[in-house]
Amino acid sequence: MKKIAITNVTIFDGSGDDVFKGEVLVEGNRIVEVAHFPNQVSGTADQVIDGGGKFLMPGMTEAHTHFSWNDQPTLSAIQFMPPEEHILWCVDVAKRYLDMGWTSAIGAAAAKPRLDIVLRNAITAGQCVGPRYLAGSQEIATLGGLGDNTLPHLPFQELSFGHIVSGPEEVRKAARMFIKYGVDHLKINLSGEYIAGLPAELSPFSDEEVAMLTSEAKRNGKRVAAHARSDESVRQCLRHGIDIIFHASFANEETLDMLEANKERHFVAPAIGWLVRTSFHASEYGITPDIAKQMGYPQELEAAAASLRQMHKRGIRILPGGDYGFAWMPHGTNANDLQYFVDYIGMTPTEALVSATRLGGDIMMRPDELGQVRPGFLADLVLVDGDPLQDLRILTEPARIAMVMQDGVIHKGLQDASARAAAIHVPARENPMLDKGVQEAVPA
Repeated sequence: MKKIAITNVTIFDGSGDDVFKGEVLVEGNRIVEVAHFPNQVSGTADQVIDGGGKFLMPGMTEAHTHFSWNDQPTLSAIQFMPPEEHILWCVDVAKRYLDMGWTSAIGAAAAKPRLDIVLRNAITAGQCVGPRYLAGSQEIATLGGLGDNTLPHLPFQELSFGHIVSGPEEVRKAARMFIKYGVDHLKINLSGEYIAGLPAELSPFSDEEVAMLTSEAKRNGKRVAAHARSDESVRQCLRHGIDIIFHASFANEETLDMLEANKERHFVAPAIGWLVRTSFHASEYGITPDIAKQMGYPQELEAAAASLRQMHKRGIRILPGGDYGFAWMPHGTNANDLQYFVDYIGMTPTEALVSATRLGGDIMMRPDELGQVRPGFLADLVLVDGDPLQDLRILTEPARIAMVMQDGVIHKGLQDASARAAAIHVPARENPMLDKGVQEAVPA
């Protein structure tokens, strides 16, 4: 197997320990040795990469990913993209994530039933490049809840952003359908959302409906993720053993006590970037700060920051990512969440990077081989021009991501186009969707 030595780098290993100067040896798709300066990796490498003093870190995990959201300002504009163009969009965006150092991702619901599944399968088969991916279902939504876009005179499922159900038996049918399609986990909308005209504090699903979903998931060995902003929706996650909680903005003290008591089971991916960007950076798309205030987003941001600070102090696992893919927070800018974790949640820069790396291995269910620079771990590595611990925002700059290695293969940097094309089994010159430069792919 080919051996690659990465030398002359400052290493952040994902554990939370201090950075150190050193070298890393990769053999095949695994890290086999990590040396602290002045020690060197042993053996003879087939390729030596001089890191030029740059910052080497584990690949990051996006814990709340919507690849099928197409950088548009409305849910309808996302949903109405034709399916053929939509899967091509997903392929292009998956490459954009990998270009930016996101080597793993958790699907947080697809805009059409099979987009996540088809994309995951294509990445796994090497037909396109992208993060290691766990595919989610379409959002399972209750009649009249978030995701139900049907109109009284047009009551057609195809018009809806989510898959609409009403009652336990319809929940059962939906769960079985998505499991048949091959999802890794199911997604349910347990609360409202202001931009959809529904209070975030709304909790529209009954306990009987939620219990049906989780029982079907458990029977089939699947996890469940939930859009859960309201306090009651977070409690439903805890009562019914929902593994991945998205948002959790309005969790109160008693709910936080319940979450802390079960913190080894649950993950929280709050999508705090959505609250920040929608509150203060969406004026170009008609949501001025005044309108955002009328909708309720700054108020939710304040509540979420207070709740998340408590979660962080209690040792509850909080991970970055979420709801990127809207016009005012386009795909590729996901690392903004890391600075928001510092600004709003009170994490240190080191803790924010740990949340994106080591905790990513946890949520991907591969804690012993993903998210750290350690012998035996998979060689998902990112070389950064600059020190993210001094300025996390550099992780949003494409030019600063000097190299991305995934599974021991260099995806970005230090390789020619033909090598990349061979790795993905498609000649790059014949498929411009896979040959776009990241500078072109990421909107300004």
